[in-house]
Order: sequence, then C-alpha cells, then structure tokens
Amino acid sequence: MNEEYDVIVLGTGLTECILSGIMSVNGKKVLHMDRNSYYGGESASITPLEDLYKRFNLPGTPPESMGRGRDWNVDLIPKFLMANGQLVKMLLYTEVTRYLDFKVIEGSFVYKGGKIYKVPSTEAEALASSLMGLFEKRRFRKFLVYVANFDENDSRTFEGVDPKKTTMRDVYKKFDLGQDVIDFTGHALALYRTDDYLDQPCQETINRIKLYSESLARYGKSPYLYPLYGLGELPQGFARLSAIYGGTYMLNKPIEEIVIENGKVVGVKSEGEVARCKQLICDPSYVSDRVTKVGQVIRVICILSHPIKNTNDANSCQIIIPQNQVNRKSDIYVCMISSAHNVAAQGKYIAIASTTVETADPEKEIKPALDLLEPIEQKFVSISDLFAPTDLGTESQIFISRTYDATTHFETTCDDIKDIYKRMMGSEFDFEEMKRKKNDIYGEEEQQ
Repeated sequence: MNEEYDVIVLGTGLTECILSGIMSVNGKKVLHMDRNSYYGGESASITPLEDLYKRFNLPGTPPESMGRGRDWNVDLIPKFLMANGQLVKMLLYTEVTRYLDFKVIEGSFVYKGGKIYKVPSTEAEALASSLMGLFEKRRFRKFLVYVANFDENDSRTFEGVDPKKTTMRDVYKKFDLGQDVIDFTGHALALYRTDDYLDQPCQETINRIKLYSESLARYGKSPYLYPLYGLGELPQGFARLSAIYGGTYMLNKPIEEIVIENGKVVGVKSEGEVARCKQLICDPSYVSDRVTKVGQVIRVICILSHPIKNTNDANSCQIIIPQNQVNRKSDIYVCMISSAHNVAAQGKYIAIASTTVETADPEKEIKPALDLLEPIEQKFVSISDLFAPTDLGTESQIFISRTYDATTHFETTCDDIKDIYKRMMGSEFDFEEMKRKKNDIYGEEEQQ
C-alpha cells in the first residue's frame, strides 16, 4: 500500500465507482478503499434480509413468511434509470452493461385527489386518460406535439417562445393548461421536486420532458429501467471496469487520516501505512469537516405481500405525489419493485417511499405515500442528512461527492459526477472519454 497513486477514492458509492472507472480508463493509477466490508456505501443493496433487520436495529429475525433471507437485495436508496438518460449512456459507453441485466419498470403513476392515475405521456394515452377533461386533453396534446418538435438549435420550432428567456409558467399559459395538468407535467414528466422551475427559462423543462418521452419511446411501458439483483450491482459494475484498467480495490480498510501538506492532499493513512496521491475523491462521510448539511431525506422501505392498488397489479412502478396535491413544497415518491427483479422472495414486493424533509415530523409528511401501500408487512424508516462540499477542491485537490437526493432517477447523480470530473481535470466532461480503449493492455481475455 505504501505506493504513489494518481487518484485515491474513498467509499464505493455509485458516484465514487463511476469516477474511479473513468479515471482508470483514462490511464490514471487508482487506489479505491472503503471502510465497509461491502460495495455501495450509501447506495448499497442489503442482502440477506437478516442484515437489513440488523441495520435498522429491529429485534429478532425476519418471520418465516418472508422466505429465504438470501433471496432479498434491498436498496437503501431507491432510484430508477431513465432509459435515455445520462447513466445509461455511461453504462453503454463503458460497456459495463455486459455485467448487468435490466428490466423495464411497468408503469409510472401520478397522485391526484387521493387516487393514482397512469401518467399519460403519449398522445394516445393523453386522449384516453381520466386525469383530464376533453378540452384539456386537446390542449395538452398540442403542448406534447410542440415539445416533441422543439429543437433548441432551430428557431422555427420556437413558435414565439424564447427558450432562454420565456418562463415555463408563460409556456403553460400559451397552451392554456390547467393546474392539474401543470402539476403532472412538471413533476411526473419533467421530474421536478418543487415548483421553483416555473419562473426559470423554459429550455431546461422542455428538454426534460423530451428526455422522458424519448426514454419512454425506447421500451414502451415506462421510461425507467432497473437492474436485476438491485442497484448495488451498479457500483460493482463500474468497480470491475476500474479493476480491468489496473485499479486497486480494498474493502474493510479503516481510514485513519487524510494527510495534508501545505493545504493540499498528499495521501491517506490506513492501518499505519500511508498511500500517497495527487488527488482524492470521497463521499461526505470521510470528511465531515469539509461538508455542510443542506437538508434531510426520509426514506421508508416497505415490504408488501401484494401489488399496489390501482396499478393494474404491476410488478414494478413509480408513483409521484406532486407537492401541490398534499400542500407541500417537495414531491413524495414511491419506487416499487418485486421478486420479478430478483430483489425479494417469491410473491413479495418492496416499495420505498421518499421525500425531502420539511417539518419536525417527517413520518407524518410521508404518510400520504404509505396510505397507498397498506397493508404493509414490515417498515424500515431512515432519516438521512444531505451533505454538500464546502470546498470545491481546487486548492486541496479533495473532491467530495454530494449525498444522494430524494429524486427517483440518477440524473442529479450524473450531474455531480460531471461536475467533479470538470473540477479535477480542468475540462468539460465528455462521454467519449469513457469509451474503452480498443487495444487496452488490460483486455478482459487476459484477466480470465
């Protein structure tokens, strides 16, 4: 371990593993350590089920009705992949897809007036949906056609809208869309957590709706994908990529000290030895003095013996409760998967509700989501602090990832990865940089 590395990475969360994969493919010498005995850090999938009970300090062991403990892989942080989103692009470019299998999530639903409805995102679905009246449907269809044809590089598609100046609120007015439609467009299609976007220029929102529609077009049922055996497979896939390109991995390594000289990181001390480095990447748990708390997220993992009501017995789905519907500032999300994804025992379902904490009683805040899931066989409640770096890393060369937020997709995580990359390398992130080198010396054939 007493060696010199270009980059040391602490923590094996998804952000850290993707960055170590990119750095290794780019020829950097990488050492990757984690104090835990498993991959994934905060974004791990816990198996067997007994370990989940221990982690949440539940007395006793899981009842026999839960089946075999090792049939479970329970995500600590619920997220899906947008089929046309940045993470899928990263998986394809690095060919990490060869280590994983994905299934399409069967449906996306939105909450209105205490009930849930399928999110209409194609013209046909919009016209058949019971979310809107007939005239509203026509206006919404016009809006969807406008978005589909919109091209930020072709002003002929703007129809009098200036993408960099016109607010989204004004675009909704232009198409005369009512509040309920605005709610599900902003929150279930553009996937915003709050309504702040309404007064921002509309380009970002239109592009988000396009991403949703294009992702949906790829597989048809919903725009979301999910890996078999749980999200914990994702960091492991990128860790394998890093290892193929010469990255060194060490789990169960207590980190005693990050060694700083003249304000700049020079190494990491573990079990009495110092590994030297030029740059360091880590999650907030390794550098509590360099991060600030920016909020909290409550997540409730629920084990069910039934699909969620009014979802056509889907074996997987997402439900979005727009904040307006429950008098909140931020949305509440439910991600549901099941034994169909090799994450639960036969006939069991895992639904994870999450939201940004706004009051002193987070469990009350998340109740509207839990009411949709009853009866719940077992609940695991966690309230996590959200941290962001106070130090951009320019001086210290310590680059800290942000805590995973309440969103149910990986777009914000990918934005963080691109941001850290830019600060470390001094240049914009380019997906081409992630492509495996065709004549690499660490070809997989030699490794087998």
